Amino acid sequence: MSSTYRYQIPVEQTQWKFEGQNETILTWEYEDGREKLLNLYDKGKKQQWDAASRIDWSQDLDPENPMMLDDRAVPIWGSPVWERLTEKERVRVRHNLQAQTLSQFMHGEQGALIATAKIVQTVPGVDAKFYAATQVMDEARHVEAYARLLHEKLELAYPITPGLKTLLEQTISDRRWDMTYLGMQILIEGLALAAFQRIRDTAKNPLAAAVNAYVMQDEARHVAFGRLALRDYYPNLSDGERDEREQFVVEACYHMRDRFNQREVWETLGLPVEECIQATMQSDQMRQFRTRLFTRIVPTVKDIGLWGQRVQKAYADMGVLDFATIDAEALLENDARVAEEFDARRR
Repeated sequence: MSSTYRYQIPVEQTQWKFEGQNETILTWEYEDGREKLLNLYDKGKKQQWDAASRIDWSQDLDPENPMMLDDRAVPIWGSPVWERLTEKERVRVRHNLQAQTLSQFMHGEQGALIATAKIVQTVPGVDAKFYAATQVMDEARHVEAYARLLHEKLELAYPITPGLKTLLEQTISDRRWDMTYLGMQILIEGLALAAFQRIRDTAKNPLAAAVNAYVMQDEARHVAFGRLALRDYYPNLSDGERDEREQFVVEACYHMRDRFNQREVWETLGLPVEECIQATMQSDQMRQFRTRLFTRIVPTVKDIGLWGQRVQKAYADMGVLDFATIDAEALLENDARVAEEFDARRR
């Protein structure tokens, strides 16, 4: 049965395709690979898993609060519009908001699937091609897991948001391989890790928490892949080339920070849209969440060498400059460890 009937907005209004240009690079050097990337490739092979068997799909979700999240995670919680809602209306808000969040995870993972397939095609080194090939399988598995969670358990889905759509299009359509890395492996995947972590660590529903924990185990490798490749490449850029990439980072980060207003949900539920958006943007909880989204991005951007005055000024303006001191590698190692703890609990 088609899954399109789950969407709260007709897919005819949101279908998306665009033209892009890729340069295909084949290499005849099969032995000379970077040790760290080849080690990551070896880890990627060993850590493949089956979403159908590793996750216990017999678990159900609470119809009134599917992922069992604290209501303080609702962007309009505590506002006058929230206080006016009946309990039945609050149930609909919880259900739709959680479905909309998971839907963006699902669509983002499909974007990552396309982007990583492009990396296999365009990156010059065989070591990066090898690892990217394992990531293509990872991303397909992530799309599968989120699609099943949405369509079988929440029975509700939302189309891709305009903000995510724009960022994905910029990332995938650029013909330069490093821009695909930068947009996907560093920015989008870094943002996703922080969003996944919020659910992994706060959802009281074990199925929802497990899906995000297992996806994060893979994503930790993906971000490490981007860091290794770009850390070697960016020192060789000209000042003009580096400036262009720093400008892209700044614009993308502002774009990502400001896109969390859930307009589609408020419109679908028939709530006062502008009042809900205003409450969302003024919410202390939401402000903290938008800040925490950059815990994974800022130290990685610094690590790969895109740390000019423009980037530092933008991060200071966002209030996230202090994240530059975070040990990003330790966070990624912890993501892998937490996934293993979920396995242990299931056993």
